[in-house]
Amino acid sequence: MMNVDEFTNIELLVLDVDGVLTDGRIILSPSGEEAKVFNARDGAGMKYWKRAGGKLAIISGRGSAAVKIRAKELSVDAVRLSAKDKLPALEEVLVELDIPAERAAAVGDDLTDIPVMRRCGFAATTPDAPEEVRAMADYVTHLGGGAGCVREVIELLLKRAGKWNDILSRYFPAGREQRR
Repeated sequence: MMNVDEFTNIELLVLDVDGVLTDGRIILSPSGEEAKVFNARDGAGMKYWKRAGGKLAIISGRGSAAVKIRAKELSVDAVRLSAKDKLPALEEVLVELDIPAERAAAVGDDLTDIPVMRRCGFAATTPDAPEEVRAMADYVTHLGGGAGCVREVIELLLKRAGKWNDILSRYFPAGREQRR
């Protein structure tokens, strides 16, 4: 695991979609339209990440109108869909956002995510990821894809970087203590 100084250097969080931002299921209507279910806590975590000064990227092997809509709602800085080879997509994002790979964290859940996870300074995965993915990750979440794993990683990163209390201060104003 990284030391505290290294966590403060993470500027970019790169997320896969199916199996990370969602539970991996793909819902198709009879007309072929795709629906996805996103976790509201993951969305809140993404907003906290942005509030703490971080940037967000989504890199997915599939294309989806639902992902485009959700990314816009959450002010995601870079979106790459239908990226069958995710590493070139990551390299484009790093150049676009002017962030070195060692200052990026990635959350993936399958073999296609390994190149991105290896390239970034920190890599996390879900508990149901294949053994090969879990073995190379720096952190395996307790929560699954679509069930809060993104929020879990964001809280870990912000806490280790000493930024979580700044997020909490909005909800616990000075002079008012937390209930125990």
